[in-house]
Amino acid sequence: QVQLVESGGGLVQAGGSLRLSCAASGRTFSNYAMGWFRQAPGKAREFVAAISRNAGTTYYADSVKGRFTISRDNAQNTVYLQMNSLKPEDTAVYYCAAGGTAALIRDAKYFGGGQGTQVTVSS
Repeated sequence: QVQLVESGGGLVQAGGSLRLSCAASGRTFSNYAMGWFRQAPGKAREFVAAISRNAGTTYYADSVKGRFTISRDNAQNTVYLQMNSLKPEDTAVYYCAAGGTAALIRDAKYFGGGQGTQVTVSS
């Protein structure tokens, strides 16, 4: 099974930007679609973005479309989430996950997942 380690979270003012990274190890990274989820205090985990194995297909939650960009570097076994125009409602712990296809991840059918990285957006 693939092991995932997220990084890049932090405290940022509204309107700012952050880039999250997720480093994978254990299995062939390019065999997996990858995605990001987030969970705010007292709320259920929600889908953020997903990307196919060859980066040809991406999906985004409506709440982040146009502000966040998911990408991957198969040579570096890493998936990224560039977050721009951050809002206080983006505050959450962000988790990456692996799956068979980007569509399956979008539909919350995934495996793996690390410890998460905290993103806090102040108003």
